[in-house]
This record gives sequence, structure tokens and C-alpha cells, in this order.
Amino acid sequence: MSTKTRKSSVSYRCTECGWTTAKWVGRCGECQSWGTVEETGAAQEHGRTQAARSVAQPAKPIGQIDSSVAQFTPTHVPELDRVLGGGLVPGAVILLAGEPGVGKSTLLLDAAAKVAGGRTPRDVLYVTGEESAAQVKLRAERIGAVADKLYLTAETDLSTALAHVEAVKPQLLIVDSVQTLASSEVDGSAGGVSQVREVAASLIHAAKTKNMTTLLVGHVTKEGSIAGPRLLEHLVDVVCQFEGDKHSRIRLLRAIKNRFGPTDEVGCFDLAETGIESVADPSGLFVSRTPLPVAGTCLSVTVEGRRPLLAEVQALLDKSSTAQPRRATSGLDGSRVAMLLAVLQRRAGVALASLDCYVSTVGGVRLTEPATDLAVCMALASAAQDRPLPQRLVCFGEIGLAGEVRPVPDINRRIQEVARLGFTHAVVPASPSGPGKVPQGFSVREVTTVSQAIELLFPHRER
Repeated sequence: MSTKTRKSSVSYRCTECGWTTAKWVGRCGECQSWGTVEETGAAQEHGRTQAARSVAQPAKPIGQIDSSVAQFTPTHVPELDRVLGGGLVPGAVILLAGEPGVGKSTLLLDAAAKVAGGRTPRDVLYVTGEESAAQVKLRAERIGAVADKLYLTAETDLSTALAHVEAVKPQLLIVDSVQTLASSEVDGSAGGVSQVREVAASLIHAAKTKNMTTLLVGHVTKEGSIAGPRLLEHLVDVVCQFEGDKHSRIRLLRAIKNRFGPTDEVGCFDLAETGIESVADPSGLFVSRTPLPVAGTCLSVTVEGRRPLLAEVQALLDKSSTAQPRRATSGLDGSRVAMLLAVLQRRAGVALASLDCYVSTVGGVRLTEPATDLAVCMALASAAQDRPLPQRLVCFGEIGLAGEVRPVPDINRRIQEVARLGFTHAVVPASPSGPGKVPQGFSVREVTTVSQAIELLFPHRER
């Protein structure tokens, strides 16, 4: 075979996204992944697979499909059911990812025990590849997650794990984690791209053929994305992200992808020594409880998914002892706080250029929504004036570089939430539709600029 013929019969394909190229490259030109381009055979103009002579189950009109077999079954963990859209769907494959130590295993062990020990007990198989069975048993006893129909095995071999599935025949399978299982039929170490792909494909096939709900625990990279091939997120039905600060007990569960429900729901949990508990009303967790009003604090309402949460922003200003004033943030985007400092300095006349600025949230919550801009500015203005804001007041609104206060979504929902919690005043952005129906006894003031908001809350202020 000539060299020319040899070159024309070889192509290279990315194992992550399927991108093909005529020559080998170290980095995929489509998904920008390193080391995923592998040599394949000649690119075919037509597929090699031929149509089967017969099919076991012919296609049916969609109206004749029985959907009762795919109904939600609650896990009796309220916040988990909220994020999943109502509970577990038979045959669904759910991927739960999160940083080490955030509480993924604790959450799934608690859910497994409640499914296995509920009013209608179901067989649950928990496959752990990171701990021994005795270690998992100790955690289960500590959090009260022991049930007769909860089966436990410590296994890292995929074929053995599938044999356990055949023996137990569970309605719910939990694998902790997908990166620790490995197949002897595939080259590479556990956690590699080829191994994760084979493990996921085998478990998904077992879940669909046996109508068995499967929960997979996934690791994350140092950038926060799910480790392994991107194909893993496409194959599963639901992808959930478990988040939380290691120094706080509060944990948030978000659905990034959900074929059976909404992707804008957020579940809130309290992780303690005795286990993990659902928090139905987490608004009070992110607010300080000082007996007297303090300058430099302002309350805001952020919307996580479809849930409004009350949060507090605190600001502290001090005379700088260096030529370059210090800017420090905690729980907020530092670059956005720097922008708001510039807007206050330029558009509202608040002198902050020579002061050290410290801005933080309460309770370890991270505020990324632009609707909290107005609360940050009011906290900074309160600290600059050394005058506390009125009690039972909340502020929310997005602030632009021109100093304007822009409308934000769900204004009326935010107002209804703070009114339920006992607040009586709100400063909100002016919008064409207005704030909507306001509860009785609640006062709403609309503002269009940040300087107008400062003049409203701090009349006769010093410049």
C-alpha cells in the first residue's frame, strides 16, 4: 500500500464531541479538549449498519403509549423531590455532581434509606467504590439511615456491580461514584474517558431495560465542571449540581438538566452532624440577628430558580493606610462590586476612592444575581454616611454604568415574599407595569437612579 493510500484511509476523531480531522492534533478544534483526538478508520460516506430483518416491538402511535409506568415516585426528601420535579421516575438516570465533602453521599444515603423504609418499601442497592461497606454503615447509623431493604456493597469492578444488580433486582440503584468503577473489557484506569464512557453506557442500559431508577455520583474538576467526558451529561436524564461553602452548613441543589421537570428549581439543605435536613423556608438563614440597626447593612431579595430568598449585604469602610485602597469581597463578585463603587463615586457623589472597602454577605450565601446591585450600593452609602437604613426595609434592582436602576424579573413575587416575612418597606426599580398588587400595609417606593435612591433613604446627606 502506498503512503498516499495509507494517509487517505486514516482519520482522527475527538472522543468527547465527535469532531473529525484528517490529521492528528493535540487539541480538539470543536470542544477545545486536550488529548481526546484518536485515530480511527477511514471516514465512510455511508453507515455500515444495515436495517434489522425484524423488530421485537413495533412502533406505536404516541396516543397508545402507556405513560403510567413513568410516574413520579417521591423520595420523602422534600427538597430533593422539588428539584427533580416530583420524585424519581422509573428508568431515569440521574447524575449528582459536587465538590468533595459537600455532602453528596450523605444526601443519597438518606434518600436511599427513606425509599427503602417508606410506607411502600422498595429494594435499594447502594454501590460504593470510595469507601468500605463498614464505613458507609457507620455513617448510616449516625444519620439514622438504616433500613431492611437497603442493600450495600463495596465494589469497583463494573461486571461484579452488574451481577449484584441481577441478584438484588432493585427499584433504585445508587453508584458512588461513577469515576471509581472500571470495566476489565476496556483499557485505561478508572476515571478515564474510555472507562467512564463504558461504565455510564452499561449502567444506563441496565436502568432502561430493567426500568430501574439510577443515581450516579460524579466528581468535579478544579474549575467546577463535571469530570469525565461531556458525553456523560448528554446520556443521563437529569444532571444536578450540589453546592455549598465548607464553612457553612447550608447546601443548595440545582438541576442543570431535567428531562422530567423544570430546571429552575433550587433545593436547600442543612448539613449537620446528625444528617442532612430539607429547609423549606431558608430566607432567615442569610440574615443577621442584631438587636439594633447597624450602619452598612442592607437586605435584598434574590431569586434562586423560582424561589425568592432574603439575603443581607454588609459593607465596612475605613480610612486606607496605603496608597492603594483595599477592596475585599465575600459572597459577591469582586469585579461587579468594583463597578458599583465606581458608579457611586461618579454618579452619586459618594467619596470612596481613598477608603478601604469590605463587602460581604451573611450566612455564606453567594449572590450572583444583578438584582442585588441596589442593596450593595445602599449598604455602601449607609457605611459612608455612618447612618443605618430604616428597619424592615429591603432594596433590590440592577444598576447600570450610567447610574440608572433597571427593572428585574419577579418584582411582585419578591415583594410578596418579604411582606410574608414581616417587612413593611421596599425600594424597587421603576417599571412600566409597576410593582403589581401590593399587600395591605406595605409601602413600595420606585426609583430610577441610584442617586435618587440615596436621596430617598438619606435625606440631607453629607457629601
